[in-house]
Amino acid sequence: MDADQLRRAFTGYFVDREHTLVPSASLIPHHPSAPLLVNAGMVQFVPIFLGEETAPWPRATSVQKSFRTADVDIVGHTTRHLTFFEMLGNFSFGDYFKERAVPFAWELMTETLGLDGDRIWVSVYEQDDEAEAIWRDAVGVPAERVQRMGEDNFWEMQKGAPGPCGMSSELYFDKGPEHGEAGGPLHGGEERYVEIWNLVFMQLLRQPDGSLVELPKKNIDTGAGMERILPLLEGKTSVFDTSLFLPVLETAQSVTGVTYGQDETADVALRVMADHARAMSFLVSDGVLPSNEGRGYVLRRVIRGAVRRAYQLGADKPVTERLIGAVREVMSDAYPELATSAELITEIVGREEEGFRHILRSGSALLEEEMAGGSGTISGEVAFRLHDTHGFPIEITREMAAERGVTVDMAGFEAEMAAQRDRARRAGKEGIGAATADERYRQLLDEFGTTAFLGYETVEAPGRVLAVLETAFGAEGGTDALEVFLDRTPFYAEGGGQVGDTGRITTGTGTIEVLDTNYALPGLIRHVGRRVEGELSAGQEARAAVDGQRRDAIRRNHTATHLLHWALRHVLGDHVKQQGSLVAADRLRFDFSHFAAPTPDELARVQRMVNETVITDSAVRTTEMPMAEARERGAIAFFGDKYGETVRVVEAGEASVELCGGTHVGALGMIGPVRIVSEGSIGASVRRIEALTGTASLDRIDQDEAVLGRTATLLKSRPEELPDAVSRLIERQKASEDALRQSQRRGLADQAADLAGSATDGMVVARVDDLPPDQLRSLAVSVRQQPGIKVVVLGGSPDGASVALVAAVEKGSDLVASDLISPAARLVGGGGGKNAELATAGGRDVSKLDEALTGVRSQLGG
Repeated sequence: MDADQLRRAFTGYFVDREHTLVPSASLIPHHPSAPLLVNAGMVQFVPIFLGEETAPWPRATSVQKSFRTADVDIVGHTTRHLTFFEMLGNFSFGDYFKERAVPFAWELMTETLGLDGDRIWVSVYEQDDEAEAIWRDAVGVPAERVQRMGEDNFWEMQKGAPGPCGMSSELYFDKGPEHGEAGGPLHGGEERYVEIWNLVFMQLLRQPDGSLVELPKKNIDTGAGMERILPLLEGKTSVFDTSLFLPVLETAQSVTGVTYGQDETADVALRVMADHARAMSFLVSDGVLPSNEGRGYVLRRVIRGAVRRAYQLGADKPVTERLIGAVREVMSDAYPELATSAELITEIVGREEEGFRHILRSGSALLEEEMAGGSGTISGEVAFRLHDTHGFPIEITREMAAERGVTVDMAGFEAEMAAQRDRARRAGKEGIGAATADERYRQLLDEFGTTAFLGYETVEAPGRVLAVLETAFGAEGGTDALEVFLDRTPFYAEGGGQVGDTGRITTGTGTIEVLDTNYALPGLIRHVGRRVEGELSAGQEARAAVDGQRRDAIRRNHTATHLLHWALRHVLGDHVKQQGSLVAADRLRFDFSHFAAPTPDELARVQRMVNETVITDSAVRTTEMPMAEARERGAIAFFGDKYGETVRVVEAGEASVELCGGTHVGALGMIGPVRIVSEGSIGASVRRIEALTGTASLDRIDQDEAVLGRTATLLKSRPEELPDAVSRLIERQKASEDALRQSQRRGLADQAADLAGSATDGMVVARVDDLPPDQLRSLAVSVRQQPGIKVVVLGGSPDGASVALVAAVEKGSDLVASDLISPAARLVGGGGGKNAELATAGGRDVSKLDEALTGVRSQLGG
């Protein structure tokens, strides 16, 4: 049974038992309490387990893309740990519990997959008599193969933190005595007893005070590691020998010229390359881009880890394109996004590899500088900094050091690495940080249900006040700051990049000005504002009126955002994906993935395409449909949004089709002119466009024309003649600067001659103030070129607050320029570079400059 067959067998078993097959979520989680990257099948169901959302089905099954950051440093050193993996799971949301979850697991493993039941061991929580009895009496597992264990069998989203939790039961497969000691998972070896499935019986809620109470519903959350099960089905001892990994591993051997299985150190490197190739492919396809923080840093570490292993094995050419190509060949049938995003993945990863190969080369230079210090040892802190900050492999550090007879403090390096791993484990601890919603909001949601949103059809509507709460909104709000909840509202709550509406809510006894609208909980709309007059009370009938003029501006900007997305993909390529947005009343901001700055011509084409589409005045249509149908129609999901089984599709004209819950214009002509006002980088491979629409765009055009007019007047030309006028001005400026430089060179030549005339035994040591460091350097070089001059040391203050020093010696001299000014640089509170013939330095203590130059004279024997 191969990987595709295993996926189908697992999910098919549960579909046949009335479970809904739910597609894998992105590796980028959306719940605020989620980990950095999705690390289990249950992550996409967190709102259901927390009671924030109602489950759309009582039972579900999935194959979830998952990533464990804590395993990055372990990968390759074992044959079972991976960064990216697939989690097979089945879930019950208040439907069945232990009595069915346990028999389901046994039947699937032994009958559907055909594993030998006599080799399966089970662990249960030490106090879980019920689970043990089910395994022993209902399933028939011998008592000696059911072991009670401690906290490893009590699952929490985060140890000790508030949130859902419960006892668990794990299934282990005995690989046989050749893999370790006997005794089951409790006493035997980890390599022998491999954990293959964890069944979590989620029935408890840990309170903020640490106490445990029963959840209203008992849930099931299970996770089976596909890469743990596959070797058992294919008769392999390692996941890297399976059909899922072998083609990638073979590619790693091909690009390095190293054969797997001949050297353990090389084998570790090859396994890392195979694992990381999968990880980088899926991270980029899900929208992660390399950076120095968060998910982007994880991706960067993964790419660099694969490249440095290849470098270590002697690969002198780029390797990632072939590695990710092998991953695509193996996995694109199950995950088509690897094929559709192939160009983007190759480009992003290739650029990162190219940059890191430069780092590897420059790291060699940094290491040479450290070894030149002459201490005979590279400290653990320095070795770790080269490894962690510059990505320089410790193996290469040791090899280069050994060639120079220098040792590396490996104990200190390992201590630094251990501290880093501890930090990573704490930061990326498995599970979800609990986020217990405010009880007030939960009570409102339980009592009245979700808020009916009327804002697609109207900006003013009647409603009933459900609650009025004091809030800390705004430091100036005082006791006038309120949160108002209605049974229905035309106010749009902030979401999908669109800001919340403002306006007024009025009852027979009072009015509040709504300053923001957002969600207190999913489905529960909160109007935040300040009291204008009177009082509002629960139970009153109210009139809710949105600021219509502001809403219109927001609608224009939101629809324009969709058109920009469409045009960018058309001009730059389908790899462009939204990475964030802001849809406000005064402007729009759109962040998108792209590996280079768009050219001015490309931006002009984007703007023109958008405006040509706007003037067609085509209708903007919104339709609700099943998610599957929306995908078939080519609808694009916006970054960061979460979608249910039924989605709202917005068609802006004939080309743009997006999933979106925001408010939009009725026809494209209502947007007015669209003007891109800025474009720039906000991170590695992430760009940002800001644009204006409607009257804001017209105002900007007026401002630009006014500036052009004033500039034309100053240059005594017409606006259309400005490019030629500015070119002439630049040419005159350049000519003036050239003349100034020639004058300065003549002045420096004269000054150099004067200084050379004051030389003693071919040595010049002098103070020269008011020259910038580069001119002081040029002066020193000019003096050295004078006949009979052997050494020149100049010092001065260019600005009265800092010190510049320069030393120049003739070629072949026994003197070293950097040695001459090093003591002087320390005396003035600074330092400088190392060079034998020409060295510069700086400092901050001008009062010590004369003393420093005197010291140089003494050093030269003058």
